[in-house]
Amino acid sequence: MMLLKETVLAVIGFSAGGVIAAGIFAFLAIIGVFPRLMGKTGTKKHILLYETVLIVGGTLGNVSDIWEIPLGLSAVHEPLLAAFGLSVGIFVGCLVMSLAETLKALPTISRRIHLAVGLQYVILAIALGKLTGALIYFAERFGE
Repeated sequence: MMLLKETVLAVIGFSAGGVIAAGIFAFLAIIGVFPRLMGKTGTKKHILLYETVLIVGGTLGNVSDIWEIPLGLSAVHEPLLAAFGLSVGIFVGCLVMSLAETLKALPTISRRIHLAVGLQYVILAIALGKLTGALIYFAERFGE
């Protein structure tokens, strides 16, 4: 009876996780993150590769989160962590800008702060401030 209960809970858990992951990927596709990145990088002819990488990445991310598989990368841990952090930061930045563009937030911000030109500098200043704050936070945390 206990095995049946655990099996049902596992199926429900995997199903719920799959639905959430599909919803997130659909949201990212709808707001145009992936098509915009493909257009900016000139790699529209590799759509099948993008789809495959997204599916495999999402699946492997879920599997590694559930089973916490050790990779044995202690020798290259810090550079790998830095590269991963940079990649995630770039992706989140692209996601935020794509969402802001989709919601037409940038023209609204420009009108509200009465900014005729230079909105890109305001955005760059915000991003650099966020980067500086994150670097200070991590430097103090790991400096202990």
